[in-house]
Amino acid sequence: MRAIRLFFIVLLAAVLILVALANRGAMTVSLLPENLTRFTGGQWSVTMPAFLALFLAMVFGLLIGLVWEWMRESSQRAEAKARARELARLEREVGDLRRTHAKPRDEVLAILDDASARPASGAGGASVPALR
Repeated sequence: MRAIRLFFIVLLAAVLILVALANRGAMTVSLLPENLTRFTGGQWSVTMPAFLALFLAMVFGLLIGLVWEWMRESSQRAEAKARARELARLEREVGDLRRTHAKPRDEVLAILDDASARPASGAGGASVPALR
């Protein structure tokens, strides 16, 4: 699996390098149309290689998509958190009920429980509780 992942990373790097080499020409990217720049009074454009504009657009799109999905799934995360809290509360409640309503232990059952808790020993792998 690691080799496949490494292969795809190398392939992606090769494709990105080829795209960068093919699109080295300069291009001007403007934030506002030229008609609006005279009202804002500033330099709202930058000249950069075409591949850099393409890569920045891809990164910007990925970031927008990540934020969009994070916001969309917030209700599911909140519901999962509430269910986890409820599950923890119910587990504590069951544990409390088991402790408060536990019947007095029978001596024979206590010996069997102690024997099953010990690791198995001997050639057959089965342990026999010692009689007292």
